Amino acid sequence: MASAWLLHPLRVRYQECDQMGVVYHANYVNWFEIGRTEWVRRSGYDYREIEAKGLLLPLIKLDVNFAQPAKYDDWITVCTRVADKTALRIEFESRVLRGDLTASLGRVSRDEPAGELLVSGGTKHVWVNKDWKPVRLDRELPEVWAAFKALAEEV
Repeated sequence: MASAWLLHPLRVRYQECDQMGVVYHANYVNWFEIGRTEWVRRSGYDYREIEAKGLLLPLIKLDVNFAQPAKYDDWITVCTRVADKTALRIEFESRVLRGDLTASLGRVSRDEPAGELLVSGGTKHVWVNKDWKPVRLDRELPEVWAAFKALAEEV
């Protein structure tokens, strides 16, 4: 079962757009990363802290599906949730919606996020140590595993 959505609103900045005022496609991938980073932070940890403890979370799969373009100065909301997790891998589902959801910053919701769908997709990651050998999060950092599980199950 997928977890609740973490909502993170952003305003499209000028440097994220081409001359027509349309967001350059690679920026959606950056926004997916912002969503993941905020999801991890919401768990009570951050990437810097996890990396300092010896674990990395490289990307092994990226999926991006474009529906509509975001444009300069639009309010968008990056919606992120855990689609699947094991002690070895974690998969995030992401959506970018148009709409002013600034009041929702950091809100977690099981409801489907409101707004016009611009992009959907997700990322899959694997836990590795500093030698890039796969490791189990529940064995290496059980407190982080517990925090991730708790957030993924939050309503």
